[in-house]
Amino acid sequence: MVERRSFIKTVGAATGLGLVGSGAAAQSDGDSDDANTVKPNERLVGTWSAAPVPPADAGPSSTGFSDQTLRQVVHTSVGGDGVRIRLTNQYGDRPVTFDRVTVGVRDAGASVVPGTTRTLTFGGEESVLVPAGAEAYSDPVRLDVAADQDLLVSLYTPDATGPATFHPLALHTAYAADGDRAAATGGAGFSSVGHSWFFLKGVDVVTRENVGTIVALGDSITDGFNSTDGADHTWPDYLARRLTERDDIHRSVVNAGISGNRVLHDSLASGSFGNNALARLDHDVLAQPGVTDVVLLEGINDIGQRPPAVSADAIIDGLRQIAVQLHARGINVFAGTLTPTYGSGDIYGDAYDSAAGEAKREAVNEFIRTSDVFDGVIDFDAAIRDPDRPDRMLPKYDSGDHLHPGDAGYEAMANAVDLSLFKGRRHARHPPTQ
Repeated sequence: MVERRSFIKTVGAATGLGLVGSGAAAQSDGDSDDANTVKPNERLVGTWSAAPVPPADAGPSSTGFSDQTLRQVVHTSVGGDGVRIRLTNQYGDRPVTFDRVTVGVRDAGASVVPGTTRTLTFGGEESVLVPAGAEAYSDPVRLDVAADQDLLVSLYTPDATGPATFHPLALHTAYAADGDRAAATGGAGFSSVGHSWFFLKGVDVVTRENVGTIVALGDSITDGFNSTDGADHTWPDYLARRLTERDDIHRSVVNAGISGNRVLHDSLASGSFGNNALARLDHDVLAQPGVTDVVLLEGINDIGQRPPAVSADAIIDGLRQIAVQLHARGINVFAGTLTPTYGSGDIYGDAYDSAAGEAKREAVNEFIRTSDVFDGVIDFDAAIRDPDRPDRMLPKYDSGDHLHPGDAGYEAMANAVDLSLFKGRRHARHPPTQ
């Protein structure tokens, strides 16, 4: 066990946007590189993220891990020539120690491409202790990372973690092995522990481009519920691929969707849907490095989940407040219209599939389309609805539950985004406050 440990005190201390340069970070397989410090002509930008929620009442997040290595798949939106990760113990009940943390390019399953494993440090130390409620940022380390690529992040924890802060819907297999296997290239000894991300909040890349980060803030439709497992077919994934094809727009896309999330109310019980969207702004949006834009798609669960019943005006007020707060930080906010829900009542409850619910959805969409609160509108509703029956999804876009799109629907949503929205800098009418 490593005796010296980097210690992260609080969430506030760990989530600042200043860049941390390291000395010679440990290299497992790659070429030795003494220049792991972020240089003046470089910057860190988010390439992947997952919004954390409290542990569930059952499953691996409820029990946590002890003397085990977690190996987790993340999918990049932009590339770079260095990498940093962000760990979270936001909802933990005790400090968690990670004695070894590595990152490498994924080969297949739980195997790493030989020669790409990098051991990460935290303030120059391989071991880090993350208190309950805190986060920890690794030092950046040199690694060639491509856009639209899978990485494997491995976390070895020697002691019992207790219940784990996690993101329930990973759409990739998470693996665990007994003992310290973080530096292992092969996948032998690793087995599935479900399809969630544990303790892992973000991955950033070092880039010389003037790249900004788009944060997709939303619910299960942003989270990618009912998209194909392992295919990276959420609408933010499709949007990221469209952006990589453009030489004139430099943006990454990170996903801050939480299934079941609402604008106005928390849902932190078993099967947590997370804090309300307004309460998530600091740690899920503003803490992202280099954030320039937010695509906001929230409100359908405020209509569909009860109690309490929420009016369209209350949802509108919440969306307006999100825009006001983000504009105060100089961030563009593009609002997405709420997509159809007709026919979903048998699975998700009558509130989603009722005349009253449809009236609320239409009222919220009318506000989004006609107000001057936002910097632009993305009409997701028009992109996937049936033009002859606009209260329902076109069958070819429907995953089958009449609430969530399938892969084709998510792709259609991404294709509805006018990429020119991201060509400009912050809008002059929304300067950042001091």
